[in-house]
Amino acid sequence: MSNALGNKYRVQIFGQSHSPMIGAVIEGVPAGVVPDMDFISAFMARRAPGGDALSTARREADSPQIVSGLNERGETCGAPLCALIANTDARSRDYDALRDVPRPGHADYAAFVKFGGHNDIRGGGQFSGRLTAPLCFAGALAMQLLQTRGVRVKARVQAIAGIRDIDVDLAAPPLDAIAAEGLPTISPDAARRMAEAILAAKSAGDSVGGVVECFATGLPAGLGEPMFDGVENRVARALFGIPAVRGVEFGLGFAAAELRGSAHNDAFRVSEGRVVTETNRCGGVLGGITTGMPLIVRAAFKPTPSIALPQASVSLKRKQDAPLTVQGRHDPCVVPRAVPCVEAAVACVLFDLMLEG
Repeated sequence: MSNALGNKYRVQIFGQSHSPMIGAVIEGVPAGVVPDMDFISAFMARRAPGGDALSTARREADSPQIVSGLNERGETCGAPLCALIANTDARSRDYDALRDVPRPGHADYAAFVKFGGHNDIRGGGQFSGRLTAPLCFAGALAMQLLQTRGVRVKARVQAIAGIRDIDVDLAAPPLDAIAAEGLPTISPDAARRMAEAILAAKSAGDSVGGVVECFATGLPAGLGEPMFDGVENRVARALFGIPAVRGVEFGLGFAAAELRGSAHNDAFRVSEGRVVTETNRCGGVLGGITTGMPLIVRAAFKPTPSIALPQASVSLKRKQDAPLTVQGRHDPCVVPRAVPCVEAAVACVLFDLMLEG
């Protein structure tokens, strides 16, 4: 099903942007685990809306309530775990005009055709970034479980509006150097210039996009399958489930196309009894299978389509051209809040792969 992710650690996400509740049902959580709700809440707070001038003014507490899957001691019991998250700050009236005039760059028109006009237009319905809240719950739980196996997942803003953070060694990414406050970059100067670009776009009634780079360290070699069930395939599928993702690449990605093989290949060597590579241009995956080096993956995010500037659209009822000025509260850039979403998607896939062995 399109709203489900994973084989062993299987996550089913439900709800819409303005429905009373959104949530996730997770199967495959090992029994006997006590979910670390402090860690989960702190993780989810990183993507919660309304935090600062760089995000939407919509405010949601995103306090997950686990309604099944735990025993009387608060431990996972082997039953499917269900978490609910209330939508408390929806303003549906802002979307009334969009029932007839779809937003350029958004799923409004495609969903109208697909569902015969019965799609939930409020807040984007099931196509909204609001649905990444339950993804982050599932991802935070997966990260807790991965940490017990020595695996860390952490992402940064690599670029916003063409402004790039500093390059890093892909064989040994400096996870601890990524800022914990503000924009998660390594360079404070890059973060400052990115924030200025977001605020400038917001002031102009426009939006900007960018790139999130995610690292996973501590992975064993041998996870994944060749061809259609490789690590890249499964991670990419999860990342494309995050609204606004337009491209995914691993290691050097598209830059590899400009190199010769002699410049792209990662030389093998032995270090402390382990086979490692001197560089990590492949991003920790060869043939769809992990090499034991850090997994490196990037997701490119388009500019937010809901902007305040007048745009050209159509009236679906009158079948004629129509102008559109979007009302409501929207992110001028989704990238800052997308960082934990990328971490969550990657963590879900990696824990699923580890359960498969």
